[in-house]
Amino acid sequence: MDSLWNVGIDIGSTTIKLVVMDREKQLVYKNYARHFSEIGAALSENLACLKKVLGEQKFTFALTGSAGMGIAQRIGLPFVQEVIACATAVKELIPNTDTAVELGGEDAKITYFGSAPEQRMNGVCAGGTGSFIDHMASLLSTDALGLNALAEKGRQVYTIASRCGVFAKTDIQALMNDGAEKADIALSIFQAVVNQTIGNLAQGRPISGHVAFLGGPLHFLPELRRRFIETLKLDDEHVVDVKDGNYFVAMGAALSEESRALDISELESSMEKAKEAATVETRQADFVLFENEAEYESFRVRHEKDKVKRGDISIYSGPVYVGIDAGSTTTKIVAVGSDKELLYTSYGSNHGSPLKTVVEEVRGLYRALPESAHIAGVYTTGYGEAIVKAALHADGGEVETFAHLRAAQEFCPEVT
Repeated sequence: MDSLWNVGIDIGSTTIKLVVMDREKQLVYKNYARHFSEIGAALSENLACLKKVLGEQKFTFALTGSAGMGIAQRIGLPFVQEVIACATAVKELIPNTDTAVELGGEDAKITYFGSAPEQRMNGVCAGGTGSFIDHMASLLSTDALGLNALAEKGRQVYTIASRCGVFAKTDIQALMNDGAEKADIALSIFQAVVNQTIGNLAQGRPISGHVAFLGGPLHFLPELRRRFIETLKLDDEHVVDVKDGNYFVAMGAALSEESRALDISELESSMEKAKEAATVETRQADFVLFENEAEYESFRVRHEKDKVKRGDISIYSGPVYVGIDAGSTTTKIVAVGSDKELLYTSYGSNHGSPLKTVVEEVRGLYRALPESAHIAGVYTTGYGEAIVKAALHADGGEVETFAHLRAAQEFCPEVT
């Protein structure tokens, strides 16, 4: 007899999506979760869920997604390329779509339908994708949903690089250290994703007509979707109403002609193979840092030759010189005595609020300072050099490379 159910599983770079559809192409079951690179285990769990949902009923099945091909080959399940799966779902479920914009964990795609169909996808870099958003959110001590909540309150858009996460981090850190509002930074991150997608993928070809926004980031982050709509100047009529846009690739696999009818015994066999795939051991050559105790002792002695002289701040008397390094993710404060002895140190994350962290750490220094000591000078360095210098009325600031050099010269005067 014909299958009553169509099943698709999309294993992407960061998430796994399972869907069950009926003969009328309606979604009757769905499951969405991060797999944390445990592909085999995640697939096994989803197949177990599928068995509970369908029991002994017959179904068609196909895998898709960037992480799905390899495991499909290993455990003998049908596979559909994700671009084809997405296009299939669009044509079957939202046929009035002219252009589909899709963002995934590490990929971005624009698919043009109509008389001149074309598909464009990012290369090896994940700039402007879900992983990029996760990483940028962590700089603000939040997650992607928290970033969306912040962006709702944003008013000003700053220029942030999105082609590369390293460059974006530099821009964001500079904004944070200059006192920009987190809400504005969050809004700017979303705008950077929009600019990256349009500039890098569309490359001048208009994104017009009826536009559908697909994929996890565009489904879960309405502010990101709003930035796309406003940038593309789309009215409500031309924004395709997409339900379950984060499942579209999985639904395309379920509806694909590549799907194959399976029975429960084949499913159980696949589950066992999935478990085996999850427990494959990666073997590494033995590696040791030190061959013996004597080698370790030699290393320890060599590295203790150049050691910073330390003093006890609680009994110190005289001038204290303070250095503040407001870095991209951490804040470091030191207090040095008149004989260049290290009296006080503080090191910790700035939690996305560099100036606030510096103020708290300076208060800690004041609490540790005895009445017999006084602060005679303060210099700042690092990403936040300028804002910390201005806020604390420090005596001056130094470029961090020169600050490194000055410290190194205390151990090796001829260093350059």
